[in-house]
Amino acid sequence: QVQLVESGGRLVQAGGSLRLSCAASGRTLRTYALGWFRQAPGKERDFVAAISWSGITTYYADSVKDRFTISRDNAKNTVYLQMNSLKPEDTAVYYCAAASITNIRSVAEYWGQGTQVTVSS
Repeated sequence: QVQLVESGGRLVQAGGSLRLSCAASGRTLRTYALGWFRQAPGKERDFVAAISWSGITTYYADSVKDRFTISRDNAKNTVYLQMNSLKPEDTAVYYCAAASITNIRSVAEYWGQGTQVTVSS
């Protein structure tokens, strides 16, 4: 079992920055890649970014590439999503996810409860 708890979501103006955190726990945590998905109202949950356990491999959705950066601190069992140059279309509930590195961009084995990010224009 893996438990994921997100934090950091809030209201921010367009062009601003925000950092989301996800605290992970579980006995098998080392076997999982961690990532972020987001879901806007009335839309499907979409992949945003992911990072392997080692931190060497990262993936990004095209819509956030060059604006968002994913990182992890294994000593703290925490993954971060630094979001810069935020746009109103980034407004969504952001979910932390855990899965194998093979699957992390498409389907998660574990989900957090989500944190709301709202970008005002």
